[in-house]
Amino acid sequence: MTATVNAKRKIFDFSLLRRVFHFAAPYKNKFYSSLLLAVVLAVIAPVRPFLIQLTINDGIKNNSASHIISGPGGFIIEITIIQIILLLLETGFRFLFTYSTASLGQSVVKDMRISTYNKILHLNLSQYDKTPIGTLTTRTINDIESINDIFSDGLIPIIADLLAIFSVLTYMFYVDWKLTLVCLAPFPFLIMATYYFKESVNKSFIRVRNAVANLNAFVQEHITGMAVVQAFAAEKKEFEKFNRINKEHRNANIKAIFAYSVFFPIVELVMALSIGLLVWWAAKDVVSAAQAEQVAGVITAFILCLNLLFRPLRVIADKFNVLQMGMIASERVFKVLDNADTTINEGNIKKEHLKGKVEFEKVWFAYEGEQYVLKNINFVLEAGQTLAIVGHTGSGKTSIISLLNRLYQINKGNIKVDDIKIEDFNLDDLRAKIAVVLQDVFLFNGSVKDNVTLRNPGISDEEVIRASKMIGIHEFIMQLPGGYNYNVMERGATLSLGQRQLLSFVRALLYNPAILILDEATSSVDTESEALIQQAIEKLIANRTSIVIAHRLSTIRKADKIIVLDKGEIKEMGSHQELLQKHGFYYQLHKMQFEEQENLT
Repeated sequence: MTATVNAKRKIFDFSLLRRVFHFAAPYKNKFYSSLLLAVVLAVIAPVRPFLIQLTINDGIKNNSASHIISGPGGFIIEITIIQIILLLLETGFRFLFTYSTASLGQSVVKDMRISTYNKILHLNLSQYDKTPIGTLTTRTINDIESINDIFSDGLIPIIADLLAIFSVLTYMFYVDWKLTLVCLAPFPFLIMATYYFKESVNKSFIRVRNAVANLNAFVQEHITGMAVVQAFAAEKKEFEKFNRINKEHRNANIKAIFAYSVFFPIVELVMALSIGLLVWWAAKDVVSAAQAEQVAGVITAFILCLNLLFRPLRVIADKFNVLQMGMIASERVFKVLDNADTTINEGNIKKEHLKGKVEFEKVWFAYEGEQYVLKNINFVLEAGQTLAIVGHTGSGKTSIISLLNRLYQINKGNIKVDDIKIEDFNLDDLRAKIAVVLQDVFLFNGSVKDNVTLRNPGISDEEVIRASKMIGIHEFIMQLPGGYNYNVMERGATLSLGQRQLLSFVRALLYNPAILILDEATSSVDTESEALIQQAIEKLIANRTSIVIAHRLSTIRKADKIIVLDKGEIKEMGSHQELLQKHGFYYQLHKMQFEEQENLT
């Protein structure tokens, strides 16, 4: 309810409207031409009723003083030709108006969507932890498309309709102001009906928008996690959830349809009443044939004028709702654009080569508030050394590497690379020097080559093949249909976990990083694949700073330094042998993984 109230309060936020029109500034010629065409169409609107009145009053009586076409009916033929020319002109202007407003809207949408996606690209990962992906998809696609309606079906068409109404009313008052007032007598009922219709449909549209966002988020999440849903036989339960959300979407639309079903008959009723009053008032004082001839033209012209009035009035409330929904959508989009939770890139230090020294000084970090997942982390990793981080799940291992390449911002302390604070580096340059092999490997829909090179044209095919051979995956790739051009599908669905992880190793090798991060890199591969990876790792980490996170202690025995984390704190630090001699936390982990295995053997 609060969200709805806030949305309604912001509908006429002119500062918000100014921001929308800021995106239209580069296309001001289209905007001004649309307004000019709206004025032209408004001027043309009452001309046809006037010509019809002239035809009936003068042409039928054949008392026109002069005309170009001589003979019987010449004046009527002239008026008909003018009507046809006017109709063609109006059709052309109407086409240009519709095209220019739609083109303006699409141009604004294109620029706004680029700005929004660019903003999303630079948001901190904490935003993705809190915001459903489907919601951001809705903001980038559905809501921005609604902003297009501000131009194509909202503000500018409303201005055009209001100008046309003003032009027609001006003509009607000029012809007979008393008759015009009589025709407008039922209009207060129409205004009241329009107001209630607008309010009802607006509430329904807000419900529809919320339901669409919920549908997008639900469907995107469950399609991504369909393997889990099916593995736990949760299809029926999840379908019931979807059905509830879908019913809310249907109910919101049905309520809007009901409002339309009531409103349009009311409009027709009011129009019929206006025409009845028109005929009654115009004909009540007619006592002669001459008066009847004169009144016939006025009545016909006024009936046409009433049609011209009611045609925009039928849709103006709907257009106003479209404008409202466009404004609400723009508010949601601007919330994304105004999100200050981005990685600040104010550093200007760029280095062609990094030595790779890494230092954490009293680092504290929390994902939410002061619920710290890392507490007072201190260590120094010299260039070329290998650091291994071990600990139970949730101890903060992955958080450390996420801070190093600035995926998250630290709360307290400093992180330095080559004795320089990471905030002082240019962000893109720093991340280009750090390669990460994540536990959950993400592959894009595309070829093997595109995924390992990330479409970097500077990486040659020879380099890709060389790196693949080093990892030991070249022969497997060549067995795939198309080899390196094989499409791995979204998230690498056609490959096993181990194969996806091996490809991520190739990706890391190709970028030749100064600092290599292996996050649980061998946790999802079999023993044979792990042996291949270990051989590649030994070549990869030679003379290169490396940080390895693994549950399998066999992968980190040769590390220069091992850190044992527990609940976000460093419990032990030292080499493999030093930690074993302490008979502490690391010793217990080692005993669990190796001595029990030896006993079983």
